[in-house]
Amino acid sequence: MPAWASLAVLLALVLEWTLREPPERLHPVSLFGRLVTPFDREWRYESASGLLVALSLPALAGGVAYISVALGATLHAAFGTLVAGLVLFSASSLRMLTDAASTVIEESASEPETAREALVALVGRDRRELSPGEMRSAAVESSAENLADGLVAPLLAFGLAANVSLPFAAAAATWVKAVNTLDSMLGYPEKSHGTASARLDDLVMFVPARLAAALIAVTARSPDPLLTARRWADEPASPNSGWPMGTLAGALTVRLEKPGAYTLNPVADLPSVEDARGGVRLVTVAGLLTYLLAGVLAWG
Repeated sequence: MPAWASLAVLLALVLEWTLREPPERLHPVSLFGRLVTPFDREWRYESASGLLVALSLPALAGGVAYISVALGATLHAAFGTLVAGLVLFSASSLRMLTDAASTVIEESASEPETAREALVALVGRDRRELSPGEMRSAAVESSAENLADGLVAPLLAFGLAANVSLPFAAAAATWVKAVNTLDSMLGYPEKSHGTASARLDDLVMFVPARLAAALIAVTARSPDPLLTARRWADEPASPNSGWPMGTLAGALTVRLEKPGAYTLNPVADLPSVEDARGGVRLVTVAGLLTYLLAGVLAWG
């Protein structure tokens, strides 16, 4: 079974590198988002209802993944591995967002309005007044944060849970992705029914965010960015996102800034085009190391 689990990780990597994402209308994350939408409303008992949503919907998604892989495995181990690889591919993301970040970076110097439009795929902040350097900063920040949320978290869950069973590994990766998706949809201060989803995501992302920071430091071939990130890790409102973003800011020796919210490495300049390209390269290599780590963990 460990060999099959590692093969599923390899399959997810191949699909990620060639296809980037499943078709949007069939993407399990999009389908899960449609499931969540009716629950994004005011409730009579906000706290209790929000807690029930935070616990039940990711569990439901994980259960579907478990059953799908288990049914596939009853036919043949190889078929179960194929389903598990597809599940992991759907629950993780790297290239689509690094490609989007690269588009923003390349257009920021010559076509700032095009870059501003492309930035909508990466961040939700007001883009109208952002300078080219601030747009590049946003692209680099998004790449670092997505490394943790979109890749390290589900792959780490899969690799660790594979030592129990392949269906459990697929369920764990799906559960993590569902928790993160709930937070992105409901986890806002003005949505009291999303508080439980936000707090659960903070808990789930504690280790992946710090592991992502460590992988960035390994990729940069220096522990210094990780050590200096401690100075700025508490600047963002999130208790986790400051670690990969701060480490990347240290590795690139640049300032990463969300106007009015936080500034990481404030003594440095905003990233140039070449700095930002280097940031995307570091995140990409760190992502490949994440697949390797997940494969090793899955092998047991």
